[in-house]
Amino acid sequence: MSCLFCDIISKKQSADIVYEDADFLVIKDIAPSAPIHLLLIPKSHIASVNDLNDKDTEFLGGLFLLAKKMAKEQGVSEGYKLSFNVGRKGGQLIDHLHLHLMGGWK
Repeated sequence: MSCLFCDIISKKQSADIVYEDADFLVIKDIAPSAPIHLLLIPKSHIASVNDLNDKDTEFLGGLFLLAKKMAKEQGVSEGYKLSFNVGRKGGQLIDHLHLHLMGGWK
């Protein structure tokens, strides 16, 4: 089964990449809901929040610290939203865990 975010991580698909390190990729959302709308994507394939377990505690801390860093770099650290969509009924369209960072409203 193909995963769009795995394809973006492996550079098989293009995306507007804002940041990349060994564990995470940050891209601009293609259908933004805010002036700044980034997707923070772990490079490890985890389908959703429902698939996390106790061993993911440190990884999740890294994800939230990356969100803080991205908000500062994007100039929205004074106010922004973080959001996970979980499952189709929760609005998740791609079965790969990702955190939405939205901000920049006046």
